[in-house]
Amino acid sequence: MKVCFFNCSKVWGGGENWHQTHAIRLKEMGYDVTVASNPKGLLLKRAKDNDIKTRAFSISNLSFMNPLKLMKIYRFMKQEAFDVVILNFSKDIKTAAPMARLANVTNIVYRRGSDINIKNSFINRFVFANCLTHVIANSEATKRSILQNNPNLFPADKICVLHNGIDFNGYENNHAKNTKCVVGTIGRLAPQKRHDMLVKIAAELKKEKCDCLVRIGGEGPLKEDISSAIVKENVSEVVEMTGFVERPHEYLQSIDIFALTSEWEGFGYVVAEAMRAELPVVAFATSSVTEIVKEGETGYLVPFGDTKAFAQAVAKLVADPYLRKKMGNEGYKRAYELFNFDTQVEKLLDYIGKPCRQF
Repeated sequence: MKVCFFNCSKVWGGGENWHQTHAIRLKEMGYDVTVASNPKGLLLKRAKDNDIKTRAFSISNLSFMNPLKLMKIYRFMKQEAFDVVILNFSKDIKTAAPMARLANVTNIVYRRGSDINIKNSFINRFVFANCLTHVIANSEATKRSILQNNPNLFPADKICVLHNGIDFNGYENNHAKNTKCVVGTIGRLAPQKRHDMLVKIAAELKKEKCDCLVRIGGEGPLKEDISSAIVKENVSEVVEMTGFVERPHEYLQSIDIFALTSEWEGFGYVVAEAMRAELPVVAFATSSVTEIVKEGETGYLVPFGDTKAFAQAVAKLVADPYLRKKMGNEGYKRAYELFNFDTQVEKLLDYIGKPCRQF
């Protein structure tokens, strides 16, 4: 089976990580795999580093109106004669899905990882009705958002909920012995992640004399804003920013409690990774996060925006090493049962390897 992962994002995020890990695994399993992505993006570079065939495409939200761009993609699809094309972003499906359909690709898959309602626009209705054969949602919350504005956009019973898989092979947990409890997060410094709230939570913890450090890992457009907020809240001595995290698992081994303040998550990949690292999780009860964290067993979920309740949950874990250990162990078990990468790959191949919807 010839498979093309088509994802033209410049930035790196959960979707790019999903495409990379699945491209590598399918190649290891003997499939003929190609990654088509932005020439300046990390996904293309990492695909090359893993000896995966690549093709560079630079597309924008309006590329579906560019005949030259469309023809280039069509010729690529036709020449390669893919059996399956897996698309990532809205701009990918608007541009590449019609060309894949024209090139007689059998299975055209949209893998959606964002819990944001899809606009009920003409172009979306056309693509979903006439081009896409399969749709994957990375959570039940994402599936609901796909059909929120148009329940007839795609047959609900044909949408496959496939949680992000995390690899347990070769991962060992060997936590750092911190002299002070470390509350950490990792993610792109972007509005969705609401790191500004984590800074306010740090201020609450300082006010209540909770003896801990708060660590923020990641890069992004709000870096300066977050740095300014740290100074404004007078928490510079208890909050540190590490910058881009090259090795997430090692980073997670350096903290004791994982905190997620996101306003929404398509899946919350990093939460599952934190659970694999045997960390208790404190998060706002938003979107798919409630599908991952089991309240009171693997961590705590608090109402979105309630920074005081969030700080109280963190403080409870800071004060009780036994509770941290217990929740971390339960989190590991839950992550292994629900999000094991090997199982998710099997489900993916079963779904995309057979006709789901024919025209």
